[in-house]
Amino acid sequence: MSALRGMMSMEALSARVAADELETVIIAFSDHYGRLMGKRLDAEYFIAEAARQGTHACNYLLTTDMEMEPVPGYRFANWERGYGDFHLVPDMNTLRRASWLHKTAIVLCDVEDERAHQPVAVAPRSILRRQLKAAASMGFGVNAASELEYYIYRDSYREAHEKGYDDLVPLGWYLEDYHILQGTREEAFTAAARRHLKHSGIPVESSKGEWGLGQHELNIRYADLLTMADRHSLMKHCLKEIADGQGSSVTFMAKPFSGQAGSSCHVHLSLFQGQANAFPGDSALGPVSGSDVFRHFLGGWMAHLPAMMVYYAPTVNAYKRYEDGSWAPTRIAWSYDNRTAGFRVVGSGESLRIECRVPGADCNPYLAYAAALASGLDGIANKIEPPEIFEGDIYAARHLPRVPYTLEQAVDFFESSEFARRAFGADVVGHYAHFFRNEVESFRGAVTDWERKRYFERI
Repeated sequence: MSALRGMMSMEALSARVAADELETVIIAFSDHYGRLMGKRLDAEYFIAEAARQGTHACNYLLTTDMEMEPVPGYRFANWERGYGDFHLVPDMNTLRRASWLHKTAIVLCDVEDERAHQPVAVAPRSILRRQLKAAASMGFGVNAASELEYYIYRDSYREAHEKGYDDLVPLGWYLEDYHILQGTREEAFTAAARRHLKHSGIPVESSKGEWGLGQHELNIRYADLLTMADRHSLMKHCLKEIADGQGSSVTFMAKPFSGQAGSSCHVHLSLFQGQANAFPGDSALGPVSGSDVFRHFLGGWMAHLPAMMVYYAPTVNAYKRYEDGSWAPTRIAWSYDNRTAGFRVVGSGESLRIECRVPGADCNPYLAYAAALASGLDGIANKIEPPEIFEGDIYAARHLPRVPYTLEQAVDFFESSEFARRAFGADVVGHYAHFFRNEVESFRGAVTDWERKRYFERI
């Protein structure tokens, strides 16, 4: 068994199944939204067959909207092509106990074409793997961490649905940023989350109250980029199922309610050459002593942010988070240990890293990490220089370029980007541009609570 609690080899899984400690293996992959899709397999069948052969799933799962309706217009899969299967290949390095579920293990999968058994290019994990391969070809490993924020409500998911997601009761009733007393009131949920993550191969660092009513943050240990994306995906799924089991709910919406802080996913990233951090160096960028690799990676990440914004802010709601003075960044700038910056450089020496504060908690980690890595690697390859370091209140710096205002604007940047096509391929760009435009069109035709409250009587 692995040194990490909850991680399992096939031998350990077989022993637990023989001892009647495990009965079920969930086999899962990420869809466009970052949700886990897949099947529950009998554990004995998984050991005998699926661990080696994988299993199949309908390829419409990479063409659906949030309601699981197949959306026309995709080249990858459609009614004309009959919506066939793709192949789910278990990554046995991800096999772990799902301690929050009864006698259950879970394994994450890569998605392959059913006939050629090549990676499906538009699958989120495939997109990240391609960028990791590019980094390796340049001699780099990549470490990362996600800082995920979320809101906790007393209402169950079913109750929230029946209330139209209005008048929900947050678990806390005043701002609880770092507040131990208010955090204690939420420990029935948060302690269970920390415990189950730790016992499911996802080591935890800490949890703390955040700057909203019932808003919390739970930080897990950094890891190599693919492992971190997997942990991020599993953490979100785990917390939702714990809440569901307790009759409460959590949301990773970027902005669940007006007047409250948005929920972010701060991304920390650094490149490594062997065991050494590639970012430290002798070049002085203000208070930062960094290498050319650091400087150009930062330059590329910043330069390509507008084109990659759809991967950091993938929903219509995500753009409501970018408000001045809200702890969410609104302008494209970098600084050292400055939380008004979209790119906050922190640490020094071997701990030197870049924290991007732009992504929201609703991002798909595989896509957000792929976008960050592709952008930074292009910066290194083309020696893209970052702008001058900014010191002071970036919210007040009206001359700085702003992050895109809407998902529609961000899709335009993405679809017209030569860099995006070069980094991900024209088919991937076309596929995701169609996905995001469908999200925009779905919202455009919807009548909102805001409209009814504003116009119902008084227009």
